[in-house]
Parts: sequence; C-alpha cells; structure tokens
Amino acid sequence: MIPISSVLESREQHFLETKELLETQRFTLGGNWEYDRGSFDRSLDEGHKVWLRIPFEVIAGNIDVSETDNEAKIKLGTPYVLKHLYREGNDPEASVRVAGALFDQFQAPADPDAHVEPKWIDQAKEALHDVEQLFPH
Repeated sequence: MIPISSVLESREQHFLETKELLETQRFTLGGNWEYDRGSFDRSLDEGHKVWLRIPFEVIAGNIDVSETDNEAKIKLGTPYVLKHLYREGNDPEASVRVAGALFDQFQAPADPDAHVEPKWIDQAKEALHDVEQLFPH
C-alpha cells in the first residue's frame, strides 16, 4: 500500500454527490463498505489487481446505497494505491462442498499488499489529479 498525498484528504462531502462524481472517473463503492466507513475504488489494470482507493469515514448519518435521498456526510481519507496478487489455478485451501460453494466462491489474495511498481504509482497519481479537478477548491 502506497499513500498518495491529495487535496482531498480530510475534505468533508455529501456521500451521494461524492459517489456520483467519482463514478464519472470509473470509481465504484468498494465492496467492504459499512454504514460508518468505506472506500471508493478504481482498478488501474485490466486484471483488477492494482487499485487506487480513496477511503472515507461517515461523520453524519449513515450510508445506504439503496437510498436515493441519503443525506450522509463523509470525510475523505488519504488515497492510496495497492496491489493484490491472487493464486493462479485452484485454491489449495478450498474444500469440495456444494452448499458452501455458493458462499465461498471467491478466494482471498495470496498477497493482499504486494509490491507496487512505479508505473502504477504514476498512473494512480494521474487518476487522482483528474479526480481532484472535479471538486471545487
């Protein structure tokens, strides 16, 4: 994980407005969001192994993606780029279970904090610069 300094750090925003702005730059709400925190994620590579992540915490209300009139306010954290390396082929820890397969269909990364090459850091900084231009100064 490589932190990237940004003018967005500590910025307080309405959740839905921020989500909509970031979606124009290919960000999605990260799958690990909670009602009081989360992140906006953008894949930087076609294999979905290198990500630019903008974390946030909820400072008023709570987020619920099913509500279109959500008034939650968030505080953006320090953006960072990270890389996940996945095992190729079958997961050696997987067990053969029919019912469990419905729930355990995704394997954990072999290395969730792999080395990030300089080209990805540069690409993340460029993407972040484009995002910063969307927000009034």
